[in-house]
Amino acid sequence: QVQPVESGGGSVQAGGSLRLSCKASKYTGCSYDMEWYRQALGKEREFVSSIDMYDRTRYSDTVKGRFTISRDNAENTVYLQMNSLKPEDTAMYYCKIGASMCGSIWSYLGYWGQGTQVTVSS
Repeated sequence: QVQPVESGGGSVQAGGSLRLSCKASKYTGCSYDMEWYRQALGKEREFVSSIDMYDRTRYSDTVKGRFTISRDNAENTVYLQMNSLKPEDTAMYYCKIGASMCGSIWSYLGYWGQGTQVTVSS
């Protein structure tokens, strides 16, 4: 099983920055779609950003222009650079492995990490 592990969360003041990392073991010859979600206390989990195996990126409207997703294939790591943080960005951030392509075989994995907490104070 390919298990993603998040890191990089913490506490910052509004206007600050954090960079989250999501590292996943990787099988040779496989590529993955990777996604970031977040869940604030008392709210449902929501989509934040994604990068697919072709490096196409998507962002939610609430983070577009402030967050940047990227990947380092050599390190099997996806990053979420978060700038101009707001108190409403406070949440547990989760990484998810979506689809995979191993050779010519496509499959959907749907593996979640344990999350990393981001707290933004005003």
